[in-house]
Amino acid sequence: MSEYLPASRVARIKSSASVAAAARVRELRAEGIPIIDLTVGEPDFDTPDHIKAAAIEAINAGQTKYTSVTGTPELQAAILRRIESHTGVHYAANQLTIGGGAKQVIYVALMASLNDGDEVIVPAPYWVSYPDMVLANDGTPVIVACGEDTGFKLTPGALREAITAKTKWLILNAPSNPTGAVYSREELQALGSVLEEFPNVYVLTDEIYDEIHFGDGRVTSLVTAVPSLRDRILLVNGVSKAYAMTGWRLGYGVGPAPLIAAMNKLQSQTSSCPSSVSQAAAAAALNGDQSFVRDSVEVYRKRRDVAVEGLNAIEGLSVAPAEGAFYAYVNCSGVIGKTAPDGTVIENDQDFTMYLLNAAAVAVIQGSAYGLGPYFRISFATSLETINAGVDSIHKAVSALN
Repeated sequence: MSEYLPASRVARIKSSASVAAAARVRELRAEGIPIIDLTVGEPDFDTPDHIKAAAIEAINAGQTKYTSVTGTPELQAAILRRIESHTGVHYAANQLTIGGGAKQVIYVALMASLNDGDEVIVPAPYWVSYPDMVLANDGTPVIVACGEDTGFKLTPGALREAITAKTKWLILNAPSNPTGAVYSREELQALGSVLEEFPNVYVLTDEIYDEIHFGDGRVTSLVTAVPSLRDRILLVNGVSKAYAMTGWRLGYGVGPAPLIAAMNKLQSQTSSCPSSVSQAAAAAALNGDQSFVRDSVEVYRKRRDVAVEGLNAIEGLSVAPAEGAFYAYVNCSGVIGKTAPDGTVIENDQDFTMYLLNAAAVAVIQGSAYGLGPYFRISFATSLETINAGVDSIHKAVSALN
């Protein structure tokens, strides 16, 4: 039998760094090694009871069959109401796509639009999957470093410099994974002024964390700040983060009808439709009591403050408070070049994260996985007990460096 060789699209991408980190934590725990896990990008809360009850009711009512590719009428209406209330922009049903999580929606959008060599601008730090999704769909990721001096945000000058005749997409993620950065209305309008000069460039706005915001008011969407770009914006969101529904796998996108039609055609040939039971749960989440969202954000705020205060007290580390999401992106440049007790030199952020795992039993993710080092990312979507234990162990490990 001949050796199996994967398709080139598989060979040119990497496994998700965050998924790999979580898998390594599970392996170590299975071996009986206690690990303080600060990697997981999902709420530690359970899905609210009224959402679970809606799913159970749907099962008992026999709502376990195929639905339309674009979902049930109830869910469609709930999503469109939610989008309009948050952005002030009305979308019709033919401008809506629903998939198995926001991640799948993003992937299908790139599949539906990229041809060989098309470029996608990806500001770094970025969510680990963006560049590989582009590569898997024959595109070319154009990474634009956005450092701490700009708040980890893309500037108009950097955007203009990155755009070429081959640019198809710009991906904007705010609040950001991994930094928690949020763009103001004015910052979005400045980016919009550049984009208005290049009518062939589309924008994918990943707004999955928009409910987890520590500032005043709502996070401003690009489509709200620059309505003239509406016909070039795909706004992607879902229920995973805000409603603690990561395992339900339900995401959605709204955008120009021709793009949505292409995406739904692909969806019809891949998964046919999202889970009918997850759709019932998502409709209940969007239509129901929103107190869980508000209450959980306040819990995240307290966790963030504890994590930031503790990490900033460690010599060699520094971090600014995230404006949204539930991550801290920690500058570890102050420990690069130091030596561990076993004689190993910490040469980069990957070395440092491995040192923390081996010497302190603390799992974090290296910033280089997100396209910008030397940093590491922790998640504070976990208990205060875990955060305090992790920060304490990191402190002891750093103190042991020479």
